[in-house]
Amino acid sequence: MPNGSVAYFSAEFGLDESLPIYSGGLGILAGDHIKAAADLNIPLTGVGLFYKKGYFQQHINEHGTQQQLYPDVDLEASIYPVRLVMDAEERPVVIEVSIGGRQVYAKAWSVQVGSVTVYLLSTDVEGNSDDDRRLTDTLYPGNQDVRISQEMILGIGGARLLEALGIQPDVWHMNEGHSAFLAFERIRKLSAEGVPFETALEAVKASTVFTTHTPVPAGHDVFSIEMMDRYFGGYYWQLGTDRDRILSLGRLDGAFNMTRLAVSTSSKVNGVSKLHGEVTRELFHQWMPHIPIQDIPVDSVTNGVHIGTWLADGMKNLFDRHLPSDWAVRTEEADVWDAVQDIPAIELWKVHQHAKSEMIEELGLPLALSGEGPLIIGFARRFATYKRALLIFSDLERLARILGDPQQPVCLIFAGKAHPADEPGKELIRRIVELSREDRFKGRVYIVENYAMDKAKKLVQGVDVWLNTPVKPMEASGTSGQKAAMNGVLNCSVLDGWWVEGYNERNGWAIEGVTNSEPGYQAQQDSHTLYQLLEEEIVPLYYKQGERGVPTEWVSRMKESICSIAPVFNTHRMVSDYWHQIYVPAAARGTRFIADNLEVASKVAAYKQFIRNNWSDVHVRKVDILENSSSRIGLNKTTFIAEIDLGAIWHKDVRVEAVGSDGRRGIWKAKLEPVQQAAKGLYIYEGISCDIPINIRDANVNVRVTPISPDFANDFEMELAAWG
Repeated sequence: MPNGSVAYFSAEFGLDESLPIYSGGLGILAGDHIKAAADLNIPLTGVGLFYKKGYFQQHINEHGTQQQLYPDVDLEASIYPVRLVMDAEERPVVIEVSIGGRQVYAKAWSVQVGSVTVYLLSTDVEGNSDDDRRLTDTLYPGNQDVRISQEMILGIGGARLLEALGIQPDVWHMNEGHSAFLAFERIRKLSAEGVPFETALEAVKASTVFTTHTPVPAGHDVFSIEMMDRYFGGYYWQLGTDRDRILSLGRLDGAFNMTRLAVSTSSKVNGVSKLHGEVTRELFHQWMPHIPIQDIPVDSVTNGVHIGTWLADGMKNLFDRHLPSDWAVRTEEADVWDAVQDIPAIELWKVHQHAKSEMIEELGLPLALSGEGPLIIGFARRFATYKRALLIFSDLERLARILGDPQQPVCLIFAGKAHPADEPGKELIRRIVELSREDRFKGRVYIVENYAMDKAKKLVQGVDVWLNTPVKPMEASGTSGQKAAMNGVLNCSVLDGWWVEGYNERNGWAIEGVTNSEPGYQAQQDSHTLYQLLEEEIVPLYYKQGERGVPTEWVSRMKESICSIAPVFNTHRMVSDYWHQIYVPAAARGTRFIADNLEVASKVAAYKQFIRNNWSDVHVRKVDILENSSSRIGLNKTTFIAEIDLGAIWHKDVRVEAVGSDGRRGIWKAKLEPVQQAAKGLYIYEGISCDIPINIRDANVNVRVTPISPDFANDFEMELAAWG
């Protein structure tokens, strides 16, 4: 890798509860990403915003209503040193961004995490108006004007800060679309040097990568075109092209979509689990309808968690005694974890019981452990409706019987915040509080207020079962269950997100309900499955005593959970995947595109412009399909003949192929080659396939033409296809 540096932009970083500038999963993931990069000595720099009041402190009043409190973040309390960034003359570094026609100033704080520095921009600067000083007060404001201003400070201001500090990244990583305006700023800088817009776009795109985290529409920021004009009216001309071309990079359904902008300006796009990659391809198919879902260029790197952050002290000491001495730096190696199977069951059980006691004490729960009970189930995450916090309450009488069995008691612990603007999410909290006060659930259902990293650690370390019940496939990845698993806590989850990859039938339980059905029916099926698992498997197994009073079969599952999940779903593996699969190729590509006065970027820009100008003349005129069963290897041989008009485009600049369904939600392809030029620009193509998996009449076959280039990042970079 050239200089090897990565700039990692994220709207939130969950490094520690003492620095509350995160709201949930995205920020926690970003914090774990930073820590793993530091552990692995990856040259990465974080860029984000410093929220003076952080994400809100949650208070749940006597009526069960969430109330939001916004105290200032106490920098002195942070376990990570937070310092004002100064220049060589010991003056604060201040950058400026034009927002809506006015200059807004921002200073930067730096947070050191091992070898990695995270820079956080703040507009609480003298010289700004009172309103502008408050722009970076809170995370994810509901006010759209504040939101777009924050994203301009993050993307444009973040790029300017790195330039001011002399940091020249080889790779620019956008963690969600909040920071996508950074592409505009990088193009503007090249434009100021005289580089044409399309060339600048290709140069920027070559070294930019984008991770999308959510299939939920609300997770993708959208601004009206009127708002874009209001905020960027004085900025468009600086990019070296016209307003419509700039807006085209993010225009979607009559508005400006930040995810669309991120995709348009990145050479690599990835989801955060294999299933999320598939779901994202379906989502993006809406704006690329002429490209089959299976061909939409989205990869996936499944999320992991930072073991050093989330592992209980007692569990760490246990691993120190029984695993290889260097296990903590070899967490990706499966054989390192094999030794967990040899840990005496009583030792593992005692460590878990201690973590459970600590959790009860530190969360102030009025619970007394007697014997091995009660069985405690934890549900902690953001209170969004699709996460279905109330699913387990679908049948109150049945649940009351499960929780209230005096011989086998079960408790539920809930925790989480609802976004201040999410009234349905707040209603979930109110309803759980109400239910917890009913006689049949008193002492059996608890809700913990002000969920943050400190309480999350205790919950994932101390409960017995981690419950996750989202509407499939709405969970992009989810990582809380991974944190629980490494602590020996067993997952009981809908087969969504990472759990599809992690579940092996021996390391927890799967709620295998129907998918994409009517929501009420899906909830009914999933809740029935959950009750059945609790009644027939989970509760009986927990209370099934073995040798020396230890539930040995339960402990066997705990061991299997640790062995199967810890080596795969950790951030050392995740960041290694990013390094090898995304960062190194993007750095090489970016370097190649800007070499020799941007020669490759200029060539690709001109080539794309030529293709776009002439693509309307590309037509598949005629397709013949000839079936012949004379193949010598016993498969049906099918011949495809197509007459294709390419107009001014050279035949070596396109790929022609027959494409059809394989009958299993996948597709097959057969390449066609030009065998005759019938007239200027008119070609006869032929191809043979011997391995079509289904009857050709059921395969919905068509012939497709796509533009290709060895300089493209993927086969569908131009999002163009002509079909027969």
